[in-house]
Amino acid sequence: MIIGRTSEFFDFFVYAIASVIVFPKLVFPYVDPLTGTLWSFAIFALAFVARPIGSFIFMAVDRAHGRSVKLTIALFLLGGSTVSLAFLPGYADIGVASAWLLALSRVGQGIALGGTWDGLASLLAMNAPENRRGWYAMIPQLGAPIGLMVASGLFAYFVASLSAEDFFSWGWRYPFFVAFAINVVALFARLRLVVTPEFTRLFESRELQPAPVMDTLRMEGKRVVVGAFAPLASFALFHMVTVFPLSWIFLFTKEETASFLIIESIAAVFGIAAIFASGYVADRVGRRTLLGSSAAAIAVFSGFAPQLLDGGKVGELVFMILGFVILGLSFGQSSGSVASSFSRHYRYTGSAMTSDLAWLFGAGFAPFVALILSSHFGLIASGAYLLSGAVCTLVALRLNKTLSS
Repeated sequence: MIIGRTSEFFDFFVYAIASVIVFPKLVFPYVDPLTGTLWSFAIFALAFVARPIGSFIFMAVDRAHGRSVKLTIALFLLGGSTVSLAFLPGYADIGVASAWLLALSRVGQGIALGGTWDGLASLLAMNAPENRRGWYAMIPQLGAPIGLMVASGLFAYFVASLSAEDFFSWGWRYPFFVAFAINVVALFARLRLVVTPEFTRLFESRELQPAPVMDTLRMEGKRVVVGAFAPLASFALFHMVTVFPLSWIFLFTKEETASFLIIESIAAVFGIAAIFASGYVADRVGRRTLLGSSAAAIAVFSGFAPQLLDGGKVGELVFMILGFVILGLSFGQSSGSVASSFSRHYRYTGSAMTSDLAWLFGAGFAPFVALILSSHFGLIASGAYLLSGAVCTLVALRLNKTLSS
């Protein structure tokens, strides 16, 4: 499971990093760097818009042909969409068609991500002993910081080792080839897991089977919407400590890109430790309590931490480490946190849709909104945006009385 999630997040971060340091110059050289980055972030958001569409399509594939067929198609689509970016021609070669190809590949990634939902996070949380559900729920979340470490380290190596001309000519393309290779490995790892008789029996006994999307919305729509906002603060913070800081450093400071990518990798180690800690804490105080406490911590963090980005390398390191610690505690319990709220028949599809909408509302437009606000009103504006996510989570937790605890 960790391998599969790591491959997804590696694809995610490879694209996110390129959205800051490559695509504005390659695809949008005819505008200023800030505008080019905003256009790049707008295309970045397309995957989150397309992800629910992917869930709709692949749930039908799952019902008709089974989970293994669905995962095979989805992961090959994800890998194909990602590796196609390695061959992306720039504006100098084909004009504005370069932006359309970039958008098409990003939509392909989003649709594929909708199909990679396998229900294992919900299964682990539900099948685990009562006093160990938090520990099992955090396991798949480890893929996020691991994927970031690999992606940041790879880009840092090429940025530091190559001349600027070589990097923009061919060096940036290599991480996208690596992403495809990782996806192939992840495909076989996940297929070996989900097609075993033991897992098949567990899925069937827990009634974790795909229900029609429209039926799920009709019967469980309120739970889907409320559940989507429960982890909103965590998902908003996710981009505020990964994608957005890189864009701010790259555009508004003179710090070397490779140096900040290394800082991100170091901070991700603290994120891994915090995710482990989230499992331990959740099993003692309850997942709902931990999510609420984390949202409150994110609200406090939003009031002062963004200013640390202007504090030089020490300030940046403190911002990143503190942000990743809070993120790990909250993100570690965000997956499958509302699975028990759904009736058994709609649990599998409902959990998938909840995850899709949480990423869309909480993370999809976060880099774009944070950058445009900060560029006009200062970094404190990005803190206000993060605060709004924390408030939404606290309200959702208040409304969702049946959230696992």
